Amino acid sequence: MKLLVGISRILVGVLFIFSGFIKLNDPLGFSYKLQEYFSPEVLGLDVLVPYSLVIAIVLVVFELVVGIMLLIGYLPKFTVWSLLLMIVFFTFLTFYSAYFNKVTDCGCFGDAIPVTPWQSFIKDVILLIFILILFFNRKLITPVFNPISHRWIIFLSFMLCFWFCYHVLMHLPVFDFRAYKIGNNIEELMQVPEDAQKAVYEYEWTFNQNGEEVKVTTDGTYPNQEGEFVGVETTMIEEGYVPPIQDFQIEVNGENITDEILNAEKLFMVVAYDLSHTEQEGFKAIQELAREAKEKGYDVVGLTASNDEDQQKILEKFKLDFEFYQVDKKTLQTMVRANPGIMVLENATITQKKHWFDAADIKL
Repeated sequence: MKLLVGISRILVGVLFIFSGFIKLNDPLGFSYKLQEYFSPEVLGLDVLVPYSLVIAIVLVVFELVVGIMLLIGYLPKFTVWSLLLMIVFFTFLTFYSAYFNKVTDCGCFGDAIPVTPWQSFIKDVILLIFILILFFNRKLITPVFNPISHRWIIFLSFMLCFWFCYHVLMHLPVFDFRAYKIGNNIEELMQVPEDAQKAVYEYEWTFNQNGEEVKVTTDGTYPNQEGEFVGVETTMIEEGYVPPIQDFQIEVNGENITDEILNAEKLFMVVAYDLSHTEQEGFKAIQELAREAKEKGYDVVGLTASNDEDQQKILEKFKLDFEFYQVDKKTLQTMVRANPGIMVLENATITQKKHWFDAADIKL
């Protein structure tokens, strides 16, 4: 049993630390995922949406530090109770999401390892088993260091976590796992190769034959079946190739101008998903930079999900010499974790990406 407890301790501790660190690298991304869970369509806790970032930071820091506490054997009773309560909550959440198909990616490992709700639920059930082993054998969780060393390790862990969190919020995630990372070509990642795997569908046809309902299943061809056709249901049994970027579309007055914008040899993009809640100081930093970019031959555009009124307010307030175009809010949040943020492209390839706080570091 001591060996089993030791193995469980290492597996659970390392997984909690890894999962916590991945989300700590991108707390804004995790807060967006929490907003999905809090939405009326999922848990109906929209009152918590304004506090999603604070909740995200507290959760991921606690998750990471509890993993460290387990590995070093600090406060084993508190640690195993914390682990048990967390995993029971997460198991319920992932089952609810999977069963009712509410959230397609649980966000357990951020953008580093996309996990479906069912995969996450299975992972949580396995983790629950290991945590129950630790819970009922917590007396076998022995400390690695002396009590004073433990307190210093946990204190420093908290301090480092909050410092790292502040750093990525004021700059950008240190590790970028998204499709819009530096070096990627947006046009190329939107395309579907000719030899890409196609989705496979199953068609269930329903006919009324002499007053009886008859069902026939095919791969899409109309069945040779007698009787009156009633209806058909389509089920995807095998997913086809999905391009890394599917929802990047720039619009003006309902017209798709994505290709026109991306075809620019040098492109300077100001990304602000919500102009009504944007950080005003950011546009002060961007103002001169955008003007300099124009002087050096860049096409300068703004991308937002905000309405025309909010766009006009920002343009007039900061005397900005460029236009804003419409892009889906979720896409903009994925592109750059800042509001506003800056992206520089050359022939549709992302060469620079910065938080507004680092606008001075952009090289034109």
